[in-house]
Amino acid sequence: MIRRVLVFGLLGVVLILLAFVQDQDIPDIALWRRLYASDDSRQWPTPHLDDDVKTNFVDIGSLPDVEYPLDNPFSKEKSALGKLLFFDPRLSATKQLACASCHDPQLGWGDGKSLANGHNRRVGKRNAMTLYNVGYYHTFFWDGRSPSLEAQVLFPLTDSVEMNTAPEVAVRHIQAIAGYRPLFKSAFGDSTISISRIQQAIATFERGIRSYNSKFDRFIKGNKDAMTDDEVWGLHLFRTKARCINCHNTPLFSDNQFHNDGQTLYGTRQQDFGHYHISGKQEDIGAFRTPSLREITLTGPWMHHGNFPTLLDVVQLYNLGNPEPIQRSVTIDPKTKPIHSAKLKKLNLTNEEINAVLKFLGAISSSTQQRIAMPKLPE
Repeated sequence: MIRRVLVFGLLGVVLILLAFVQDQDIPDIALWRRLYASDDSRQWPTPHLDDDVKTNFVDIGSLPDVEYPLDNPFSKEKSALGKLLFFDPRLSATKQLACASCHDPQLGWGDGKSLANGHNRRVGKRNAMTLYNVGYYHTFFWDGRSPSLEAQVLFPLTDSVEMNTAPEVAVRHIQAIAGYRPLFKSAFGDSTISISRIQQAIATFERGIRSYNSKFDRFIKGNKDAMTDDEVWGLHLFRTKARCINCHNTPLFSDNQFHNDGQTLYGTRQQDFGHYHISGKQEDIGAFRTPSLREITLTGPWMHHGNFPTLLDVVQLYNLGNPEPIQRSVTIDPKTKPIHSAKLKKLNLTNEEINAVLKFLGAISSSTQQRIAMPKLPE
């Protein structure tokens, strides 16, 4: 009788321990390494997706070739011209600010600052977005105000806080440089210099700014040893418990949509309503486009305001459900009260899990910044 009681008692302890182990979600790295080391995401574990994401969901994976628009097809001559114009400060009013002033390839195609500086050292209100993989976005800028890369070129050019140049002035500056005429003829068939051709050339160059193949890319193509155990664990967490996949999906690691993730900074001097200025919809107050996470370790500081100096800060904030306390002294207008995305939830990630997610973010980034020699500008 005593022996039977002991057996049942031990069995109960074993069942409790098994339940505890299952509840702790002990990493099965060997299994995940085998499943994820394939470019066929159908073989991967099921991601943890919200219902509104499931319909048009596209999983992370290898980047396809970038597509060029029919009205601005690729040519190497046009891209080469665009590169020169991108680095040429003579497009600006003072002839001292180029596109590359805020989008430096050695600084992750950004400027390494929280907020960008422009004409007369004036400070903008947003972080200079990286241009890595910019050709894969559907709209441009943090708030999506530009429908194309070609149209995007005009915004910083004409903004008084940025390059502060009227289009006709920029054209005159370039027309005055004899060395540009044969380059425009090579790219477009004749030597006419116009603002639309400047836009097309710069956009063509920018579509070629792509990230290198990462450890993640090599891993899912079958190199099972390309990622460490922590990185594989982080990949699994990224798609499951950490819920990153709900916004950072597709091979771009961005859903190309706009979300209020609790960064409106309502009532502060950095208050920014984001996509609301484009759509006029209350649900878009404080909504910003999901940035790609490719090359993320090279493109800080992070968020549209650049207030996060480390990626740990970013992951910790999402782990807390990204709360946005509003000062009690601020009077909230019900019509402009930010509506936070329903995707914001406490994640309850452990310190070890947070570290694994950070390791995975490193695995979708290059180990070094790109270096592009400053081209010799036409005279």
